[in-house]
Amino acid sequence: MIALPAVFIPDGDEARQWAQDELSKSSYQAAKPTWFDQMIANVIEWFMSLFSEDGAGSTAPVAITVVVIVVIAALVVALLVWGRPRASRAVRRRADLLGERDDRTAAQLRAEAERCVKEGDWDGAVILRFRALARSLLERDQIDPAPGATAQGIAREAAGPFPGFSDRLHAAATSFDAVRYLRSPASESDYRELAAADDALRSAAPAIPASAPQAVLA
Repeated sequence: MIALPAVFIPDGDEARQWAQDELSKSSYQAAKPTWFDQMIANVIEWFMSLFSEDGAGSTAPVAITVVVIVVIAALVVALLVWGRPRASRAVRRRADLLGERDDRTAAQLRAEAERCVKEGDWDGAVILRFRALARSLLERDQIDPAPGATAQGIAREAAGPFPGFSDRLHAAATSFDAVRYLRSPASESDYRELAAADDALRSAAPAIPASAPQAVLA
C-alpha cells in the first residue's frame, strides 16, 4: 500500500493571511472598482431608492426636488441648444447683404462711401451708400430681406413701412443696379440723390399699419 503525503491544512489566521496575500496581487487590484465607480454606484442606488416602495413615504419630497432640478436643467440645456440656431441665422442675415458677405454697420458703410466721394470714386460711393441705406433699415428692424434679396426687392419691402419713399427707394435701387451690374458710370448727382434719400429715411418714422389701433383724441 502506497503512503500518501500528509495534507497540510492551515489554521484560521494563516488561511486569512494567504487570502490577503493572494488578493493583494496586481491582477486582483486592477479588477477592483475605483472610487469613482463606487461613487457612481452609490448615487444610482440612492436615486433608485427614492422611488422604491419602502422609501416612497419618507423620501417623496426629496424625489420631487430631484425631478424639478432635472426638469430645470433640461430646460436650460434646451435653451442653450435651440437658442443657437436663431443666433446663427441672425448673424447670417447680418452678413449676407445684396449678394455679398458684409457685416459692416450702416455708419461704417456711410463713412466708406464718403471716403470714395473724396477720392472722386462715384461708382464706389453709390454702391456703398445704398448698402448703408439697406443696412440702416435692417438695423432698425424695418426690413427682413430673404437671402439673396435684390436691391429692387429691398426697395419694395422698405416701401411698406415708408410708403412716402417708394419712388426714391426705387430710384436708389436703380442707381445701385446700374453701377453694380450694368457697369454704368455713376455721377455725382446719382450719389447726392441717393445720400439724400438715405438721410431722409434715417429721420423718418415708419408708417402705422392700417390694422394698428389708433389713439382717440378727446
